[in-house]
Amino acid sequence: MRRWTVVLVVSAGLGLGFLLERKPIAIDAPLFQRQVSPGPLSVSHAWLEGNCAACHTALQSAEAAKCIGCHATDINLLQRQPTAFHAAIGACSRCHVEHQGSSPRPVAMDHATLADIRLEAVREDRDDPSNRRLLAWIDQHDVAAEIAPTHPKVTSEEAALDCAACHSTKDRHQGYFGGDCAACHGTSSWTIEEFRHPSPSSVECVQCHQAPPSHFMMHFEMVSKRVAGEHDARVDQCFECHQTTSWNDIRRAGWYKHH
Repeated sequence: MRRWTVVLVVSAGLGLGFLLERKPIAIDAPLFQRQVSPGPLSVSHAWLEGNCAACHTALQSAEAAKCIGCHATDINLLQRQPTAFHAAIGACSRCHVEHQGSSPRPVAMDHATLADIRLEAVREDRDDPSNRRLLAWIDQHDVAAEIAPTHPKVTSEEAALDCAACHSTKDRHQGYFGGDCAACHGTSSWTIEEFRHPSPSSVECVQCHQAPPSHFMMHFEMVSKRVAGEHDARVDQCFECHQTTSWNDIRRAGWYKHH
């Protein structure tokens, strides 16, 4: 019995000595980062490769606050109407996905995601009367959509988006068709497959189309008329040269882009 006691005491002493003498194990940070990284960064962020803390805190996904820290002063992003909406999003990684390598651009324009982000903010502030009205409208239209879709190409959530907030500078209708973009357009594509111009013999082009600046200069006299072979055409007589299939489909000349 005494012998086993001595053995246990000696073993305990050796173990204690090992613990006291053991030095901390140094972690090779770059190696560790390479092992846990899901993949290389995009070209724009390649200079941050290996600097996880630039976007992440420990054991967390990328934080919007760190994205904003770099991009909040990006004038080209925040002062142009098509992209100014980024200032109010605050959920960068929902659309901008990283660690997919240098080939794909880390952007996926997903209107459904934008609607979800917006609705999350609305639901968090139900005290706002306008937010309550919006949620009630969506609930009503979700039920109605099961019977007869108001806008077949968009969801009720997407229909709540303000299209003009981003696209008014691209509105070729110049406001003549109203603000209900979803009555014709969908969120997956800007073009409308079902769209048909008025009759090819229509002469009311100027109701919707405006001639480019070149048509009000000598370019119209020296080039445009000659290409179409219409030497007596006026600027407001679009139909004399242009086809309804495409703005660049010129009668008797075919596809010709010269503006």
